[in-house]
Amino acid sequence: MKHISLVSLSLALCALLAPALGRAEVSCTQAGLRQAVDLYLAAQAKGDISGLPLAEGVGYWENGAVANIRTGFATKPLKIVHDRSFFDISTCQTFTESVVTDNAAPYVSGTRLRVNHGKIAEVEILWTTTGYWGFDANSYLKHTSEEDWSPISADASNSRATLVAAANAYLDAFLEKKTDLVPWGYPCERLEGGMYLGKGSPTDTCAEGVPAGVNIVNRRFIVDQAQGVVQVFCTFGVSGPTDSHLFHVVNGKLRHVHTITHLLQASFPIPSEHPQTPPK
Repeated sequence: MKHISLVSLSLALCALLAPALGRAEVSCTQAGLRQAVDLYLAAQAKGDISGLPLAEGVGYWENGAVANIRTGFATKPLKIVHDRSFFDISTCQTFTESVVTDNAAPYVSGTRLRVNHGKIAEVEILWTTTGYWGFDANSYLKHTSEEDWSPISADASNSRATLVAAANAYLDAFLEKKTDLVPWGYPCERLEGGMYLGKGSPTDTCAEGVPAGVNIVNRRFIVDQAQGVVQVFCTFGVSGPTDSHLFHVVNGKLRHVHTITHLLQASFPIPSEHPQTPPK
């Protein structure tokens, strides 16, 4: 009986420890950052953040403004039908693009996490829904799902500096419409909130519709060299709308650009040619 009891106890302990041992810990490694994202997505699906390893005094922002994580968008249950994540090991940050096509409450959002000492120290969410700039969740889902954002091969990879420079060159062009320094690739497809500005042609370009007179400031970068991606949180002018630009760079050239802008459509109607010109 004693032997049976010890065996039973051993099996019970193994059952309890197995999930903990098999699950990656939140950390500044690829697996650790992936675990942080997985926990966030599970929490967002339920609208319950109690399972997140949040740091004491966690920083939380929505659409560029400080907010309360316990009553904010993070507690809204979402039926996410698409998500794509990127990992910046150097700065312990992640960025996740999410799409919700629920007719009652559709969303396209971008979420940044920052990990520190095994905890999620910062959560930042930029969300858009019906009535916002170029919003169309179904269109966004269709086009982002069809794009190839596979990891970059070694011979096509770029340094962190090259990725940041490509993003800056694109955003800098908005001020004086000087596009000659932007590393345009072909084809390059642009997706703005749901508006798809490509035609499926090998000559598609992201240079069309670049405006002048728009100073894009407050830039913060998340860089995933393995996937050739740089994401930028920014604002159009000092007090303008909050925006996310997501760039896919292959062989130093821009191939995909995704934008999410927290700007009500009524505040700035879209011209017929669909240029990216939110107000300052």
